[in-house]
Amino acid sequence: MPATTESSIYRFGDFRLDVRNATLERDGAPLPLAPKAFSVLLHLVRHAGQLVTKDEFLDVIWPGVFVGDAALKVCVREIRRALDDDPQTPTYIQTAHRRGYRFVAAVATEAPAAGPTLPVIAPVSSAAPRSLGAGLAAIDPPATHYARSGDVSIAYQVLGDGPIDLVFVMGWVSHLDYFWREPSFARFLTRLASFSRLILFDKRGTGLSDRVSELPTLEQRMDDVRAVLEAVGSHRAALLGVSEGGPLCSLYATTYPDRTLALVMVGTYAKRLWAPDYPWAPTRTEREAFLDEIRAHWGGPVGLEARAPSMAGDPAFREWWATYLRMGASPGAALTLTRMNAEIDIRHVLPAVRVPTLVLHRTDDQTLKVEEGRYVASLVPGAAFAELPGHDHLPFVGDQDTMLDAIESFLNRTYHDVDADRVLATVLAAHVAPTPEARHDGAFETHVRREIEWFRGRAVAVDETAITAAFDGPARAIRCAVSIAASGPRFGRIIGAGLHTGECDMPNGALRGSAVDIAQALSDVASAGEVLASRTVKDLVAGSGQAFTDRGMHALGAEAQRWRVFAVQPPGAPRA
Repeated sequence: MPATTESSIYRFGDFRLDVRNATLERDGAPLPLAPKAFSVLLHLVRHAGQLVTKDEFLDVIWPGVFVGDAALKVCVREIRRALDDDPQTPTYIQTAHRRGYRFVAAVATEAPAAGPTLPVIAPVSSAAPRSLGAGLAAIDPPATHYARSGDVSIAYQVLGDGPIDLVFVMGWVSHLDYFWREPSFARFLTRLASFSRLILFDKRGTGLSDRVSELPTLEQRMDDVRAVLEAVGSHRAALLGVSEGGPLCSLYATTYPDRTLALVMVGTYAKRLWAPDYPWAPTRTEREAFLDEIRAHWGGPVGLEARAPSMAGDPAFREWWATYLRMGASPGAALTLTRMNAEIDIRHVLPAVRVPTLVLHRTDDQTLKVEEGRYVASLVPGAAFAELPGHDHLPFVGDQDTMLDAIESFLNRTYHDVDADRVLATVLAAHVAPTPEARHDGAFETHVRREIEWFRGRAVAVDETAITAAFDGPARAIRCAVSIAASGPRFGRIIGAGLHTGECDMPNGALRGSAVDIAQALSDVASAGEVLASRTVKDLVAGSGQAFTDRGMHALGAEAQRWRVFAVQPPGAPRA
């Protein structure tokens, strides 16, 4: 190996890599390693946690010399023998197939003389120290970019160059840069990026994204996902949602099946408040107690004992978690977000998921019960469910490798084409009754089509007696229905409208399915100027500020299924 003036010593596991003397030792005993293999190992260690491509190795280790990548494989094989590293379950060197290698163990540097160490990446073993408190340093985060979603800027990061795009959606609050301050989190994300192009983002109102006056609904967050994917040029992606990210990802997958490769949900739920038919969620009293904890203790490690019990006693992890929460959201935003999450109910959405789906849940999750994960998987047609050992809710805490292995294996399979003609949509149906003052010059139909287009809907049928339209978000459908119903008298029309979110078949631009039947049934019972919505629509706009009045139970649709119906209160109307 050429002489070098570098005097650093690298430590990892039981090994000591002395750059000046070009030696590798284990517990003080030297290990034989050829000069080229030593150079490959040194380059990997210097770039711990990063993917080093085969081309980079060839340029650095064999500059100006034409060699095949077989020479690199020989060196890596020799290094693995010296480190006793199994390529199937690597502790030190991870293979990124057809692309390169990554050093995945904790690395510390020191001068030859005794001095302080400066670790640079989290260790692989869950039994070893993993937090900043153990003296580990953070990994520099990827570059942050911004995508425009309406008037809001959404912060995102991209890393990895794998064959599939993977969107990671963290639950509750997030902060992109502080992901990387906790080495166990950084390692989790780096592993995801080893088999994907990983796309991270902060939801609006949190982290590095724009703060907003009102925290967003699931629908708005779904728009943010779409905006980020458009910004990075992704036409089809897999979605990985953690906790509250699960409902968001499932809603996106059902609304945009043609843009969704697969769906993975980790430690997730269908509903966040107790009900007789959903007994695993906290009661309103228990949720209020958590809100009181946020009011009293935001700024500290709120909720850590339930989310990461295995790390709750680690002072540095507690400090990181407290800072992560503070950077992710203000106290008021945290309260509002927690209230909004409490209203989520996607039980009627999950049966419409038509993409390959994996649900992962730890057996003794202290935040969300494993029964909730089983229930979610039971509602998604064909979903796979994997129960993993452990009691931590945060996926990067505890045994992350078992979880990551399951995710990688699932996403690496060959997926069948999804039925892009079947989507989740909010259907607007309205009956129209002309008055003696009605004009019949086409102005009304033109107005309706413009309103539907303005609210990003798709007009299916518009004439003097009926309106049918489909929307990819329930909040926009509500606003459109209210606007059209209110404008009816200007054109001499009396309009009653109904809204329902459900599965629809859209062959050749038509619109069919039970969601259409239920929306039309709602319009039939709506009074003049009234907009009625099903319980599903109401649940999906939780947190939007939209007010409703309970209209009781009604038998709707071809099967006369009983639904709770709500009247949409127009803007400015007194709350019921």
